[in-house]
Amino acid sequence: MYNLNEFDPLHPEDSASSAEAAPVEPPPVETLSLEPLPAQSPMPAQDEPPSTEPLLFQSWYPPEVFLPVRIPHFGHLGILALLSLVGMLVAGILVRTAIYFHLFGISTVDKAITDIHYMLGSEAAIYLFTFLACLLVFPHVWHKGFFAGLQWNGEVALHKCRYLLGIAVLCFLIAMFSGMLMPGPNNAPIDNIIRAPGAAWLLFAFGVTFAPFFEEMAFRGFLLPALCTAWDWAIERSTGKPIPPLDANGHPEWSNFAMASGAFLTSVPFALMHAAQTGYSIGPFLLLVGVSLVLCWVRLKTRSLASSVLVHAAYNFLLFSIMMLGTSGFQHLDKF
Repeated sequence: MYNLNEFDPLHPEDSASSAEAAPVEPPPVETLSLEPLPAQSPMPAQDEPPSTEPLLFQSWYPPEVFLPVRIPHFGHLGILALLSLVGMLVAGILVRTAIYFHLFGISTVDKAITDIHYMLGSEAAIYLFTFLACLLVFPHVWHKGFFAGLQWNGEVALHKCRYLLGIAVLCFLIAMFSGMLMPGPNNAPIDNIIRAPGAAWLLFAFGVTFAPFFEEMAFRGFLLPALCTAWDWAIERSTGKPIPPLDANGHPEWSNFAMASGAFLTSVPFALMHAAQTGYSIGPFLLLVGVSLVLCWVRLKTRSLASSVLVHAAYNFLLFSIMMLGTSGFQHLDKF
């Protein structure tokens, strides 16, 4: 290395001579070692998870598939039957209480069975209790409103009001023709009941309000959809046919055969329920089956339970109206 302190600027010649006298040593050259470096353990990649944790997507489960729920089905029909049984118990308690206090002058159960007030009162109590219970129970079961689950669709009935009233008139004309072709017995149980004082007016009011609404709710609201769903379900299970998706409103799409079978199987018990009033005569029974088939067709065609209720109420109104006109306001029932 050069020593800068040996240079004297005042006597440059001395510094130069001394520099010539002393040889300059070159700086040491550092040599590179060719020896191999010690092996180092490779650093784990930052993107790789630790070996102790499971790899991403190592276990994969397919998403859970939810099959469409078609309502109402037979399970819901069973709930309705259970609520109706409780309603019967409540109505029985009310009837016993009324008999205990001699309401309407009735003091025994035998008399209450044939009294129009007790008959319609107990029936109304069953209907009302069952209906109120349904309003509380089924929204929690269906996760939607009670009327929405039954496809009430009142706006459809209002929009097709004239069309539906025309169907009711057609059913009334068929009933008049059936009465001439296959008349019922002269002393049917309903005839003996309606001759009681004030009974005709009570039946008139009940027949165009309570009866159409609750009968349609039970038969066309619950039973008919349950039968249609059960029929399609049986076909799907036996043939492996996939379940069709629900419509835009979340309601099932039934096959034509299921709807035809369900309508017939609904109409038979509907007619049997009223058969006791007409003495189980064949003419009125066939008429009731036919009227029920029309009501089922209206319900399925319009997808509206309110439509079948309107037709049912209008049909009963026409029957009672012609009876009222023919008996001078139910004063001469022997003429009818």
